[in-house]
Amino acid sequence: PPGGAGAGGAMWARGLWALLAALRAGWCLLPQAGYLHPDEFFQSPEVMAGDILNLQVYYPWEFLSSSPCRTVVFPLMTSGVTYWVIKSLQQLDVCSSCINSYTLLVSPRLLFTIFSFILDYSVYRLAPFWEADPWKALVLLAGSYVTLVFYTRTFTNTLEGLLFALLMVLVSSRKAGGSVAEPTSSPLIGIVTTAGFFNRPTFLAFALMPLLYWAGFIVDSQKGIKTVINHFLKLVLCACFTAVVFITADTFYFTSVGLDNLYGIKNSSLLDVIGQLHEKMIVTPFNFLSYNLNPHNLALHGSHPRVTHFTVNGIMLFGILHILAISAGFKMLKKYIHQLIRVKSCYHGSSGLLVHSEGNPTLLLFYFVPLAFLSLFSHQEPRFLIPLILPLVLFSTSQNRAVKWKHVITIFNVLGALLFGCLHQGGLIPCLFHLEQLTHSPEPSNHPRHYTLLFAHTYMPPRSLLNIKKRDTHIEVIDMAGSGEETLCRVVGQQANNFTCNNCHVFVIIPGTVRATITKCGVSFKNETLIFPHLSMEDPPQLPFLFSGNWRSQLGLYILQLDRDR
Repeated sequence: PPGGAGAGGAMWARGLWALLAALRAGWCLLPQAGYLHPDEFFQSPEVMAGDILNLQVYYPWEFLSSSPCRTVVFPLMTSGVTYWVIKSLQQLDVCSSCINSYTLLVSPRLLFTIFSFILDYSVYRLAPFWEADPWKALVLLAGSYVTLVFYTRTFTNTLEGLLFALLMVLVSSRKAGGSVAEPTSSPLIGIVTTAGFFNRPTFLAFALMPLLYWAGFIVDSQKGIKTVINHFLKLVLCACFTAVVFITADTFYFTSVGLDNLYGIKNSSLLDVIGQLHEKMIVTPFNFLSYNLNPHNLALHGSHPRVTHFTVNGIMLFGILHILAISAGFKMLKKYIHQLIRVKSCYHGSSGLLVHSEGNPTLLLFYFVPLAFLSLFSHQEPRFLIPLILPLVLFSTSQNRAVKWKHVITIFNVLGALLFGCLHQGGLIPCLFHLEQLTHSPEPSNHPRHYTLLFAHTYMPPRSLLNIKKRDTHIEVIDMAGSGEETLCRVVGQQANNFTCNNCHVFVIIPGTVRATITKCGVSFKNETLIFPHLSMEDPPQLPFLFSGNWRSQLGLYILQLDRDR
């Protein structure tokens, strides 16, 4: 019977979602080896590992007191909390080695993975409101490789997506019976919007349409002007209070009044402290905007055509769903243009954009308006678009748009998960795990070993995963980035001929695709370890080699130990 088939389909969807949710958590704990972008480490875990665990780390320029462009609040609330927990467990002797490369990597990721279920909650809440099936939408969300990979990583973009989801829930609230609810979430909307702005100022691009939708809803549902003003006043006051909290925390962290000198100001009067904070007040989003609105600064990070988000990044992240949204967008735009041409239908067409009965056009605006604003900047990376998965999933599930493409969607997400979750720079994190064990192995006290780790043609290695205390000087990390052959050979030669160190061990970490380069440097190696798989898109393997007996080397990362005796 139709009712039974529907119930069976719903039960199957629930089971599939539970399976995908378990995969999300389990793959995080495994852990995922793929390395998406240096920012997943250097905008939160790396900084907090240095501040809280006192490890040797590399502080990115955004977190230096001379150029503070990132708020410290979210790193403290996420990676900072998890590192404080494992530090406390070790101090309480709950476990003797709680702090190691695995816990340093997985503990912040696990917290983000738990937070990622805010997306699932938001979809479940919003699907009926936007005329979509909740469980089909949840399956589409949980099966996306964007959710499985990007939303389990410590990106500020991940937090941006979660805050965007919460904002959409707040502006779309309805009573259980489907009637219009009283808009009581004004303070929360102010808090979420301000927190999103301090996390990433680009959040305003995502928040624009939800805020306009909420404002229109407030005006339409209230008869008295005083009530309308009251709602807006609550929003503004809560937004201002939240901004003060962020500014105060950032000012303490980045200035001389900050964490380093907290003990020195204990005896100062409250007025003196407030005066110092006011003089050195730091508003990180303004510094962020000042930097990124300069085209020269953006060019340092890479310039892209303005259509990259529309034509490349959207498809790379969402596949056929992005194409379906573009197609539907053009059709609806054509429809509204025809309505505008007919004078008597003009007013009806324009007002229908923000009415619940015309939900799909509104969802398209929630998707394309942020996309358009982000396209104004010349630096365009795929991860900048991951918050858009929520409106896209809701739009694709409404009217069962995605059902006939389910096989294409499945294959696309499996390939995406393998590429970004396993292959992409996938040897670097296992390499750091291996080197952490190697450098912390027992050694004779009278002949301490010194290690030099030279990384070339890999993403920036997060030093925190090596678990080196700041006071330790027996391990040196050299990041050669994408240095040319001449520079690489010169540095490797210097390390090989450094006879001032008697018990030195030099390791060169390099992808298999540039393994031949190191053989031209005139040095010998006594040990080599191949970590598989590792795909470097900056030094991609050549197709003929992939079909030869050397294919494993082309998709691997080498750890080469210099033979200094020769």
